[in-house]
Amino acid sequence: MAYLLDANVFIQAKNLQYGFDFCPAFWDWLGIAHGAGKLRSIRQVGDELTAGADELAAWADARGDGFFVPTDTGVLAAAPTVSAWVLQQGFEPAAINTFLQVADFWLIAAALAGHHTVVTHEVASPTLKRIKIPNVCVGLGVEFVNPYQMLRKERARFVLQV
Repeated sequence: MAYLLDANVFIQAKNLQYGFDFCPAFWDWLGIAHGAGKLRSIRQVGDELTAGADELAAWADARGDGFFVPTDTGVLAAAPTVSAWVLQQGFEPAAINTFLQVADFWLIAAALAGHHTVVTHEVASPTLKRIKIPNVCVGLGVEFVNPYQMLRKERARFVLQV
C-alpha cells in the first residue's frame, strides 16, 4: 500500500505552503518517501504537471515514470468498476464525460487496483455537476486523506537547523 498523490497536492504545495524557494524540505521529503516505497503518483498526474512551463513542471519531468507510474493491467482491470460506479450515481452527463477524461479517474482506478490511499485537497460534495475524488473513494471503499493527514501519519518533519 502506498499513497497516490493528486495533482492538486503538488500544485497547491508549489503555489502556497511549500514553495520550492522557501521550503525545499517538502520536496526532498517527497523524494525520500517515494524512495521508501511510501508514495507515488500516476503518469496522468505527471502529464498534467509537466504541461506547465514552470518549476513544478521541471520537477515532475525529472521524476519520470519511477514516480509517475504508467497505467498497468491491474489499473485497466479496475477502471470499469470506477466508471460503472460513476455512471450509476446520477451525475450530470457533462460531469461524467469530464471525469472519465481526466487524471482523477485513473488515480482512483490505480488506488482501487493496488489498495492504495489517495491524497487530495478535494473534499466531498453532494453536487451532481462535478465528480469529486472523495465521493468516488467513499462509494468504492478507497481510502483517501488530505496532504496534512498524510504528513502527520508519516511523521514528516521540516525542521530548520540554526
